[in-house]
Amino acid sequence: MAKRVVVDPVTRIEGHLRIDVEVEEGKVSKAWSSGQMWRGIETILKGRDPRDAWAYTQRICGVCTTVHALTSVRAVENALGLEVPKNAQFIRNILLAAHAIHDHIVHFYHLSALDWVDIVSALKADPAEAAKLAEGLSSWKGNSVHELRAVQDKLKSFVASGQLGIFANGYWGHPSMTLPPEVNLIAAAHYLQALEIQREANRIVTIVGSKTPHVQNLCVGGVTNSINLDSQGVFNMERLMYIRALIDKMDDFVQNAYLVDVSIVGGFYADWTGYGAGITDYLCVPEMAMDAKGTEFSLPGGYITGGDLSTFKPITSFQDEFFIKGVKESSKHSWYHGDEALHPWEGETEPNYTDFDDDGQYSWIKSPTFYDKPAQVGPLANVLCLAASGHESTMKHLNFVLDTASSVAGAKVGVGALHSTIGRHAARAVRCAVLQDEIKVQWQNLVDNIGSGDTDTFNQPVFPKGEIRGVGFHEAPRGVLSHWVVIKDGKIDNYQAVVPSTWNAGPRNQDDVPGPYEASLLDNPIADPEKPLEVLRTVHSFDPCIACAIHLVDTENDSTVTVKAL
Repeated sequence: MAKRVVVDPVTRIEGHLRIDVEVEEGKVSKAWSSGQMWRGIETILKGRDPRDAWAYTQRICGVCTTVHALTSVRAVENALGLEVPKNAQFIRNILLAAHAIHDHIVHFYHLSALDWVDIVSALKADPAEAAKLAEGLSSWKGNSVHELRAVQDKLKSFVASGQLGIFANGYWGHPSMTLPPEVNLIAAAHYLQALEIQREANRIVTIVGSKTPHVQNLCVGGVTNSINLDSQGVFNMERLMYIRALIDKMDDFVQNAYLVDVSIVGGFYADWTGYGAGITDYLCVPEMAMDAKGTEFSLPGGYITGGDLSTFKPITSFQDEFFIKGVKESSKHSWYHGDEALHPWEGETEPNYTDFDDDGQYSWIKSPTFYDKPAQVGPLANVLCLAASGHESTMKHLNFVLDTASSVAGAKVGVGALHSTIGRHAARAVRCAVLQDEIKVQWQNLVDNIGSGDTDTFNQPVFPKGEIRGVGFHEAPRGVLSHWVVIKDGKIDNYQAVVPSTWNAGPRNQDDVPGPYEASLLDNPIADPEKPLEVLRTVHSFDPCIACAIHLVDTENDSTVTVKAL
C-alpha cells in the first residue's frame, strides 16, 4: 500500500514549497509540487510607469533581486525598440555574472551539499589522507593537512558542546549518505571557505550595483553608473582594477575547489546519475548582450527535445519569434480562475483558492509550457544547449568534470549522466566556471570600450501613444526568466513574470502532464519515509526559489507591514 509523505516546508530554499509523494516498494510512485503563497506582483504593477517596474519586480525576492531588475528593463526597452549603450551592456553583464557566480557557490555548498555530505562522519577522517586525496586532484590552497585538521578540530568542538550551529538538523548517519570520512572532511572545509568566496562575488555586485540586495544602478535605457577615469566619485579605473582582483580570487576557488568537489561527489554517488531526470525537454535563452540592440549575445540559447543534443534549435535575440510564440501558462491545477493556457501578454492572475486537491487545484504556481509541453530550465538546460552549440568554454569545463568524476567512479561518466539529480549539480558547477571565464571577457570589453573614448551609459526612453508590447529575458542562475509587458499610453496595462521556478516547480499542466519537479521525483529511492532525504536531494538540485514563482499580498488590509524610521 502506498505511503503518503509530505515535506512542508522544504527548507534551505527561498519561499514556501510543499512536496507530496506517494512511496511504494521503496520508491516514489506519485508526486505533487505545491507553492504555498499567492502571486500578486502583476496586479501591483498595473497602471504604473514602466520605468519603475524594475524597482518593484526585483523585490519579488531578496535572493534573485538583480535578475528581475535586469529582465524588467530589458522588457520595456524591447517594447520601445530602445538601444542601450555598449558600456551599459558590459556593466550589466559584469553585474549579472557576479550575481550568478555568488548564487551557484552558495547553492552547492550552503544549500544542498549537506544532502550528500555527512558532517559528523568527517570527525572520523584522517586529515593527512584527506589532504593527500584533495591535493592529488587540485591545487586549491585550502587543501593542506594543516587546514583540514583545523576544520576537523572546529567540528569536534561543535559536537562536544552539543551545538552543531550551522550544521544542525541534518540527516547525519542516514543510510543514503555514503561518502568516505575523508571526502566529508574536504567538503566541510570547502563549505567554510566558500563563505568567504561568495562574499567576494557579492562585493562586485555591490560596487557595480551600488548596493545588494536590490541594486540601484539599472534604468530603462542603460545604467546610472557614470564613467570618468579622472574622478574619484564615479566609475573609474581604480574600481575596475579592484573588481578584476576580486574576479581573480573567485577564479581560483571555482576552478580548483568547486569543479573538483562536484566531480568527487558525482563520482562517489554515480548511482544517482540514474535518478531525477524527469522532463528532458530543455529550454535556455542567450545571455551577455554584446550590441546596443540586443541581437548579439556571447552565450548561446536554445531548445532541446527528448534530451537529444542533435535536436538543438537556437534562440538568438529578444525578437526571436520561436521563443516569443512558444511560451504559455496554464492555471488548470493552480489556485486561479480560468484553466486555459494563455500567452503571457494575455496572462491573467486572479486568485481562486479552494483546497489541496490531488486531481484538481493544489498550487499557487502556474504551469508554463513551451509549444504546449513542459520544459526543464536551469544550468542543466543551459549547459546542454551550450554544449550542443559547441561553446568552447562550456566544453572545456564539462569535459573536466566528466573526466574527474570518471576517475573517482572508476568507470566512464558521459554526457548522458547529466540527465539526473547529480547531473544538475555538475551542470551548475560548469555554468559557474563558464561565467568565471565570461566575467573576465566582459571586464576587458568594458575597459577597451572606455579606452576608445566612449563613456556613454544611458539613452533616454520616449513612450508613444497607443499600445506597445515587449519581452525581456535573462538566463538567470535557476534558468529562463522572462518578463512580458503591455504598455498603453505610457502606463503598464499588463505585466507577467514567467520565472525559472515556475517552469520547474509548476503543477500538472493543461494536459495533466506533471511539471519538472514532479516528474523528476518519480522512481526516486526512499530508504526511510520518515527521513525523506532523497526527496530533498532531487528538489534541491533545481535550487528552488518559490518567492519568485509566487508572490504575496494581503487582501484584508492596505499594507502588510508598517515600519517607522526613527
